[in-house]
Amino acid sequence: MPLAMSRPWKHPDSGVYWLRKGVPDDLRALVGKREEKRSLGTRDPVEAKRRHAEALAEIEERWANLRLGPKILTEREAHQLAMVVHDWWLQQHTDNPSQQTTWNVDLADRVFAPQATPKSYDFLYDAFQIEIDPDRFRILQMETWCRELADQFASTRGLILNEEGRRVLARAVAAALQRASLTLAQLAKGATFSNILPLAHGQGAPRLASSQSPLPLIDLVKGWAAERRPAAKTLYEWSRVANQLKDYVGHDDARRLTGEDIVGWKQSMVAGGLRPKTIQDAKLAPIRTILQWAVQNKHILSNPAEGVSLDVKSKQGEKKRSFTDEEAKLILRAALTEKDPVRRWVPWIGAYTGARVSEICQLRSEDVIKLDQIWCIKFDPEAGSLKTSGSERIIPVHPALIENGFLKFANTVKSGPLFVELSPDKFGKRGGNGTKVIGRFVRQLGLKDPRLSPSHSWRHRIKTSGRKYGLAQDILNAITGHGATSVADSYGEFPVDALFREISKIPRLEL
Repeated sequence: MPLAMSRPWKHPDSGVYWLRKGVPDDLRALVGKREEKRSLGTRDPVEAKRRHAEALAEIEERWANLRLGPKILTEREAHQLAMVVHDWWLQQHTDNPSQQTTWNVDLADRVFAPQATPKSYDFLYDAFQIEIDPDRFRILQMETWCRELADQFASTRGLILNEEGRRVLARAVAAALQRASLTLAQLAKGATFSNILPLAHGQGAPRLASSQSPLPLIDLVKGWAAERRPAAKTLYEWSRVANQLKDYVGHDDARRLTGEDIVGWKQSMVAGGLRPKTIQDAKLAPIRTILQWAVQNKHILSNPAEGVSLDVKSKQGEKKRSFTDEEAKLILRAALTEKDPVRRWVPWIGAYTGARVSEICQLRSEDVIKLDQIWCIKFDPEAGSLKTSGSERIIPVHPALIENGFLKFANTVKSGPLFVELSPDKFGKRGGNGTKVIGRFVRQLGLKDPRLSPSHSWRHRIKTSGRKYGLAQDILNAITGHGATSVADSYGEFPVDALFREISKIPRLEL
């Protein structure tokens, strides 16, 4: 079963995340290499995932364009493509707009303009009658720059253009630079983005407006969700975060948000005692992602949350840990006495698979299957949403589970959820209420250490056991649904007998 997916790769020396993706065979000659590699420029795993998704989308778009071959570019398409240049030029000079002197707005109408035909050719006989255009050299420089930008942009997007297409795109780049430079000229006189109307192509100087309609942050969340189709719980949580930011700044207009607003919000959460990881992963990351989506879809010019982050390194005594052998035995012995299927089986399945409690609680009887004469548990998105694409996997049933009657329990359910008595939460997920049930069950056994997670510490334990008993690292990652650590790990598949061989190395606990 193929389990490898493209995801950020962490450099073992620097700790910086990278994108690494093999170039398809049919494109290697055009791309000129076997693998695309680029640094994501961050050690933050959440930020790395966002940047990886954006970079991967750019690569996929470039490859798709390369497969199309030579493209005839219309003027409309060229102007749409050149909007990236418009936004880039604004961002380069927004802080100090008066320092923009590279593009001469007064000469822009003459860039790529046809040269006037001489009324006569008498100047060929009298050199003193030749009229030299003092601006011609400057205009040629501007045209050359536009062509270079157009070629660079076409190459980045994988567009193969003929000479006419290059000229059309270069003219669109010139128009984009002119619009952006006119906006910068207004900003240099004290105007703000909130009162400068966007310039349509071919218009003159910017028109000022007394106001611009607000852009509710919650509308951006809905727009992002319509495209990305997140899980219901994710949409609910991110909407809550957007409303929390709105309550802090006192308004709901994304266009009015500033970097200072985001920094102040972060500081207020720190002062309120929220854990750094919660602030970084559950608060800042969603807002940063939503605002970046807004930038990419031309709703706002820049992302005020870009670069705002928090150090999430765990301090001594805060890092989550595995269950020890004695703690694990205490829980599993107590589970043996339970009649409730959730308390009876969820800890045992977690102990010998390392699966997430949400994954376990949504298991169906049809997810317990026999492959190559080996009983397995299948974690399938048809049973319910999974955390990542790599979470879709198959894990052989550990002998300890079979000996304690798990297969008999699974056979008592003819079809559908194994834990049918466990009511779904408001998002339709049994894992939400299952987490609460297991949390109360474990804490009542006297395991109060805050570094222990009643459910997630089983995942830590399976990793610890894997290292202790010498499980192959790539197979251990496949069992837990974690990403490949190298490009080599992404090749091939994981046979069930190999998975069973490795997971069986973990001995059963003698209760």
